[in-house]
This record gives sequence, structure tokens and C-alpha cells, in this order.
Amino acid sequence: MNIKRVLAVLAAVLCMAAAHAADYTFTRNISYRSGDEYVAERCLLDVAAPEGAHDAPVIVWFHGGGLTGGNKDIPRELLDGSVVVVGVGYRLSPRAAVTDIVDDAAAAVAWVFGNISTYGGSPERIYLAGHSAGGYLVDMVTLDKSRLGRYCLDADDIKGVIPFSGQVITHFEERRVRGIPDKQPVIDSLAPLYHVRGDAPPMLILSGDRELEMLGRYEENAYFRRMLLLAGHEDVTLYEFDGYGHDMCAPGYPLLLRFVHEREAARKR
Repeated sequence: MNIKRVLAVLAAVLCMAAAHAADYTFTRNISYRSGDEYVAERCLLDVAAPEGAHDAPVIVWFHGGGLTGGNKDIPRELLDGSVVVVGVGYRLSPRAAVTDIVDDAAAAVAWVFGNISTYGGSPERIYLAGHSAGGYLVDMVTLDKSRLGRYCLDADDIKGVIPFSGQVITHFEERRVRGIPDKQPVIDSLAPLYHVRGDAPPMLILSGDRELEMLGRYEENAYFRRMLLLAGHEDVTLYEFDGYGHDMCAPGYPLLLRFVHEREAARKR
């Protein structure tokens, strides 16, 4: 990859984001599922919509934090004036099982499909993205079709998936709960790799430098890409950001926006 080109694109996106952020309307703390007090506290989302948005593409963003920390957020770098952005919160381990956290992610995506038109977004133009644990969640919700199937939705209606340094083997928090060391790889039904399929939506896989990432995260994602290709997937790309470790969102944001805009442009042709 050409890191100078990526940095130039990043600088341009940051300038655009600063110019457009003020033109967004924010609606915060929307509940996307019912339940106990902890569900009420954590299962909330925020929506940022450009002024006058109508049938705009939608990016649903899931925060990182190892499934044990973090809070919903809307990256300002994504507010380029053309997309609706949804920031999702979800329950955390150990108060919630990893299976329940994945279901929170699916419930949030189902809410977006059912309600985003109220905020100027198109339910037919939804993209999922997230960093680290958030990348794991968007991979799981997309590849394991049973997750959205519980909400009578087809994961193939997602227009694209962009995991930032997502874990694709069984998540290390799930392994910790089971008493499995974080350096012992496991691939089971709670691993995106377990659900690799060739007919999944388009994917842009982003990773930090293989020498700086945590616990072989780049190699996981390189194998993930290879298995998707071998399964027959025809639209999957992997970028490795030289010089960046696990905290690699900054150079990833412009590629996320470019991925969305290229597919939107292709849709209109």
C-alpha cells in the first residue's frame, strides 16, 4: 500500500469532517431493545444525520474495548456531510455473556434497518464498521446469518462490512471466560472464521502493522481474507497500515468512506 497516499487522503477527510460536523443533527441515547436495568443502561445508540438527509447511506459504528469496556461513539472523521452515522453501545462482559453481546449487535442493526429512514438514512444502503471488539461484532453479525435471522432480516442486505483490526478467531474474552489462555487460538461458532462464506456482502478488512498489532491480529485477518477468497468471495480487500499498531483507526476512516462512496457511485451507474 502507498502510505503517503493514505495520509494525504486522511488529511483531506479530516478537513472535510471539521467543515461538515456542524451541519449534522445528533439524536442521542435511543434505546434499541428492552430488558433489565443493565440493558437500559447499555443498549443505546446515537444517530448523526446531515441536515436535510434523505435516503442517505448509513454507517453503523461499533466501538472497541475488548468486549469489557468502551462506550458508544460517533467518529467525527466520518461526518463528511453525505452519510448518516449510528454509534452503538452494547452490554459488556462479565455482566453479559459474549453470545448476548453479539445479539445486542444484531438487535442494534435490526433497529437501524427498521428505523433509520426516520433520520434520513436508507435501510437499503447500510454499512457496518467497528474497531477491535466492534470489528469482531460486525463480522459475526454479517457472516453468521442466524444472528440477524432472529430478527427476520437477511444479513446479505448489508451493503458492506469494514472491520478495523477485528478478532476473527474466537474472541479472547470468550476464551478467558472458558479458562483458555489468550495465546491459544480457538475457532468455533463464536469465531467469524467459522462462518466464512463466499456469498457474504463486500468486505474491507483493515489491520495495523503485523509487527505492532496485538497477538497476531494481522495474520488472523490475512488468513480470514484468504479463506473468504477460497470460499468464492469476489469482493474482499485487506489493508495493513505500516507503522500503526492496534490503534489504527485514523488511517482507516478515509478508506471506510472511500469504500462507501465507491459502492454508492457504482450503484447509481
